[in-house]
Amino acid sequence: VQLVESGGGLVQPGGSLRLSCAASGFTFSSYAMSWYRQVPGKERELVASISSGGGSTNYADSMKGRFTISRDNAKNTVYLQMNSLKPEDTAVYYCQAILQLAGYIYWGQGTQVTVSS
Repeated sequence: VQLVESGGGLVQPGGSLRLSCAASGFTFSSYAMSWYRQVPGKERELVASISSGGGSTNYADSMKGRFTISRDNAKNTVYLQMNSLKPEDTAVYYCQAILQLAGYIYWGQGTQVTVSS
Protein backbone atom coordinates (compact mmCIF):
# COMPACT_ATOMS: atom_id res chain seq x y z
CA VAL A 1 0.00 0.00 0.00
CA GLN A 2 1.27 3.43 -0.92
CA LEU A 3 -0.07 6.94 -0.66
CA VAL A 4 2.24 9.51 -2.21
CA GLU A 5 1.49 13.19 -1.74
CA SER A 6 2.86 15.87 -4.01
CA GLY A 7 2.29 19.50 -4.88
CA GLY A 8 3.43 21.16 -1.68
CA GLY A 9 5.80 24.07 -1.59
CA LEU A 10 6.24 27.72 -0.75
CA VAL A 11 3.47 30.12 -1.70
CA GLN A 12 2.70 33.73 -0.86
CA PRO A 13 -0.36 34.66 1.20
CA GLY A 14 -3.41 34.75 -1.03
CA GLY A 15 -1.91 32.24 -3.40
CA SER A 16 -3.03 28.77 -4.42
CA LEU A 17 -1.68 25.25 -4.42
CA ARG A 18 -3.05 21.93 -5.59
CA LEU A 19 -2.01 18.86 -3.65
CA SER A 20 -2.26 15.39 -5.13
CA CYS A 21 -2.20 11.99 -3.45
CA ALA A 22 -1.57 9.00 -5.67
CA ALA A 23 -2.71 5.67 -4.25
CA SER A 24 -1.63 2.14 -5.05
CA GLY A 25 -1.83 -1.32 -3.56
CA PHE A 26 -5.49 -1.25 -2.54
CA THR A 27 -8.93 -0.76 -4.05
CA PHE A 28 -8.93 3.02 -4.08
CA SER A 29 -12.54 3.39 -5.13
CA SER A 30 -13.72 1.56 -2.01
CA TYR A 31 -12.02 3.92 0.41
CA ALA A 32 -13.04 7.28 1.76
CA MET A 33 -10.16 9.73 1.50
CA SER A 34 -9.14 12.62 3.67
CA TRP A 35 -6.54 15.33 3.94
CA TYR A 36 -5.11 16.17 7.34
CA ARG A 37 -2.50 18.68 8.36
CA GLN A 38 -0.11 19.03 11.26
CA VAL A 39 2.20 21.69 12.62
CA PRO A 40 4.98 20.93 15.09
CA GLY A 41 3.71 20.63 18.63
CA LYS A 42 0.07 20.32 17.62
CA GLU A 43 -2.26 17.44 16.92
CA ARG A 44 -2.98 16.41 13.38
CA GLU A 45 -6.25 18.02 12.26
CA LEU A 46 -8.77 17.09 9.63
CA VAL A 47 -8.83 19.39 6.60
CA ALA A 48 -11.35 17.70 4.31
CA SER A 49 -12.87 14.33 3.50
CA ILE A 50 -14.52 12.77 0.48
CA SER A 51 -16.59 9.63 0.21
CA SER A 52 -15.50 6.64 -1.82
CA GLY A 53 -17.62 7.60 -4.80
CA GLY A 54 -16.91 11.30 -4.48
CA GLY A 55 -20.51 12.31 -3.90
CA SER A 56 -20.05 13.55 -0.36
CA THR A 57 -17.48 15.96 1.01
CA ASN A 58 -16.77 17.45 4.39
CA TYR A 59 -14.55 20.37 5.42
CA ALA A 60 -13.18 21.83 8.58
CA ASP A 61 -14.83 25.18 9.24
CA SER A 62 -11.67 27.21 8.66
CA MET A 63 -11.21 25.67 5.20
CA LYS A 64 -14.76 26.00 3.91
CA GLY A 65 -14.92 28.15 0.82
CA ARG A 66 -11.15 28.13 0.33
CA PHE A 67 -10.28 24.44 -0.08
CA THR A 68 -11.83 21.86 -2.38
CA ILE A 69 -11.31 18.12 -2.14
CA SER A 70 -11.91 15.94 -5.17
CA ARG A 71 -10.96 12.52 -6.45
CA ASP A 72 -10.47 10.66 -9.69
CA ASN A 73 -11.09 6.97 -9.12
CA ALA A 74 -9.86 6.15 -12.60
CA LYS A 75 -6.48 7.64 -11.69
CA ASN A 76 -6.46 6.47 -8.05
CA THR A 77 -5.80 10.02 -6.99
CA VAL A 78 -7.29 12.48 -4.54
CA TYR A 79 -6.70 16.21 -4.77
CA LEU A 80 -6.85 19.22 -2.51
CA GLN A 81 -7.21 22.58 -4.21
CA MET A 82 -6.20 25.29 -1.78
CA ASN A 83 -7.00 28.91 -2.55
CA SER A 84 -6.63 32.16 -0.62
CA LEU A 85 -3.88 30.61 1.43
CA LYS A 86 -2.96 32.16 4.76
CA PRO A 87 0.22 31.88 6.84
CA GLU A 88 -1.73 29.79 9.35
CA ASP A 89 -2.25 27.17 6.63
CA THR A 90 1.46 26.37 6.89
CA ALA A 91 1.74 22.70 7.86
CA VAL A 92 2.61 19.26 6.65
CA TYR A 93 -0.38 17.92 4.75
CA TYR A 94 -1.14 14.20 4.89
CA CYS A 95 -3.38 12.03 2.78
CA GLN A 96 -5.43 9.31 4.51
CA ALA A 97 -7.36 6.37 3.12
CA ILE A 98 -9.95 4.70 5.32
CA LEU A 99 -12.20 1.69 4.94
CA GLN A 100 -14.18 2.23 8.10
CA LEU A 101 -16.13 -1.03 8.32
CA ALA A 102 -12.92 -3.06 8.07
CA GLY A 103 -10.84 -0.72 10.19
CA TYR A 104 -8.21 -0.21 7.50
CA ILE A 105 -6.42 3.14 7.64
CA TYR A 106 -3.44 4.15 5.52
CA TRP A 107 -1.38 7.34 5.61
CA GLY A 108 0.94 9.05 3.21
CA GLN A 109 4.30 10.50 4.18
CA GLY A 110 3.15 14.12 3.98
CA THR A 111 4.00 17.16 1.91
CA GLN A 112 5.08 20.51 3.32
CA VAL A 113 3.06 23.61 2.57
CA THR A 114 4.55 26.93 3.59
CA VAL A 115 2.61 30.16 3.20
CA SER A 116 4.91 33.13 3.61
CA SER A 117 5.85 36.36 1.95
